[in-house]
Amino acid sequence: MKPISLNSARLLKKQKIAFRVHQFSNSIHSADGVAEAVGVSLERVYKTLVALRQTPRAKPLLVMLSANHTLNLKKVAQAVGEKKLRMASHNEAEKLTGLKVGGISALALLNKGFDVYIDRAAQDQNTILVSAGKRGVNLEVAVDDLMRVTKAKWIDAA
Repeated sequence: MKPISLNSARLLKKQKIAFRVHQFSNSIHSADGVAEAVGVSLERVYKTLVALRQTPRAKPLLVMLSANHTLNLKKVAQAVGEKKLRMASHNEAEKLTGLKVGGISALALLNKGFDVYIDRAAQDQNTILVSAGKRGVNLEVAVDDLMRVTKAKWIDAA
């Protein structure tokens, strides 16, 4: 596979954050498929989900959640002080982020005004894999570094 040149990787390099690139077929759009393709456990692959607030012009939330968990919108709404949230459809997620589903990444959306959250289960991992902002590429990064660079907040999301 050819070397990657993505903003997310450049950002990590610039901040001297160690990471490992995992490349796989860009036809894989699910975190489960990524885990299988790169040979890691489901709990180490994190999907980035887009949740919408009820307020029309409010920025969506990016919630990073392990592939072996399902998002609990009620828990997330409570954690972020919202009455109700809903999942963005594939089309909405792509339009709002400018990224394809399967490639949505908090690292690629820094400085875009999104509130970023990560499920507390990540605290049990040293490193996790997250999308690099393009289908077919994930970056493995230390959880502490990911939290720091994305300014993510811990929540119970599963």
